[in-house]
Amino acid sequence: MRNRFDRQLLELNNELIQMGSLIERAIEMGISALVRQDTEKAKKAIAFDEEIDGQEKAVESLCMKLLLQQQPVAKDLRLISAALKMITDMERIGDHAADISEMTILMAGSEYERSEININLVENMAKETTDMVIKSVDAFVNKDLELARNVIAQDDVVDSLFADFKQELIGKINENVQNGEQATDMLMVAKYFERIGDHATNIAEWVIYSITGEHVN
Repeated sequence: MRNRFDRQLLELNNELIQMGSLIERAIEMGISALVRQDTEKAKKAIAFDEEIDGQEKAVESLCMKLLLQQQPVAKDLRLISAALKMITDMERIGDHAADISEMTILMAGSEYERSEININLVENMAKETTDMVIKSVDAFVNKDLELARNVIAQDDVVDSLFADFKQELIGKINENVQNGEQATDMLMVAKYFERIGDHATNIAEWVIYSITGEHVN
């Protein structure tokens, strides 16, 4: 019986890795569409969110099967409960990646040049948040407490990038009030990435819970 349970736990790990890969791709598609002002790619990124939702249902179904059929002991119960919490945050990350692509489509009629708005800061936010998602899933699979804590600390980097970008946009508005609409739109994009970082942090906190039984805030 335990061997079967262990095989199902391995399947759970693989399904979570797959969901993490889908999220990574969604973020990459979203930031690529934004930088290149590629509305067609943005539309594909939005449609891609359905795959992430489908993967969430697959992981949820597996978790429920483990809970109902295997009668897990306390440690295993923590692990499965943490996985259920994690996929909720992962699904929200997918939603925010789609939100970013929706903003790209919304801004399609306006030109934003690198010389006018430092979009590199947003690209760096995308890079950091993607890294956080990948590390948080790896931490769960490998039961790596230190890696989970590193993810939580990494959120400070994302917050700092967001603060820098926000200040830059404020400066653009002060230079010319006509920059206001575009600045507001770009700030919303950055805010979505900031939220993705928050969700990745939540995932890391659930990883810590699955290992230690303590949920940090």
